[in-house]
Amino acid sequence: MTGFLIVLSSPSGGGKTTIARRLIERRSDMAFSVSATTRPMRPGERDGVDYYFLTREEFERRRDVGEFLEMASYEGNLYGTLMSEVRDIMDAGRHAVLDIEIEGGRQVRQRKPDAVLIFILPPSAAVLTERLRARDTDDQQVVMGRLSTAAKEIEAAREYDYVVLNDTLEHAVAQVEAIVEAERRRVGRHAGLSEMIEAFRRDLTAEVASLREHVAHKEHSE
Repeated sequence: MTGFLIVLSSPSGGGKTTIARRLIERRSDMAFSVSATTRPMRPGERDGVDYYFLTREEFERRRDVGEFLEMASYEGNLYGTLMSEVRDIMDAGRHAVLDIEIEGGRQVRQRKPDAVLIFILPPSAAVLTERLRARDTDDQQVVMGRLSTAAKEIEAAREYDYVVLNDTLEHAVAQVEAIVEAERRRVGRHAGLSEMIEAFRRDLTAEVASLREHVAHKEHSE
């Protein structure tokens, strides 16, 4: 079975990145699609693991030649998903997991309508505020700006296929896994389903014919 595309979005601090990483740890049939960005690398981050850290010039060059599936601008920095990254994962039969912003999710919806879009919802405004304040890299002005943005981004949940409440990490991951399993069983995702159904139909027809012959033989013997 060919892999499919899973998009996780949430307001900043909503937990989409943590959930994506836990999914990758637990499931061998999923792979994290690393995004590209022009923002500076934070302490502890690694190029090619957390993001592909590009200069603005390099990012714009790749954009201009159509290498991105989706792109977004956030706080003056550019973010994007390379189409080659997603294609390689799916061609290998694994599900590509994208951890992207709301605008990126909308672009994916337009370009890949069969993608599965999941909105990660924080359990409350108070919890989201606490999570943002706990980030050493974010000052209070940044926190206030992100909370204001989050108030608008929450509305986008209606545009997604599923909403997962991130009350606890394990519960949220289990909900996403249940969604993935349900999507795997959708008729449209089984490339060989028609052949399988036809083979099953032929076998049933053969079974009926065999039983009919057996009954006819028995009646003739009597």
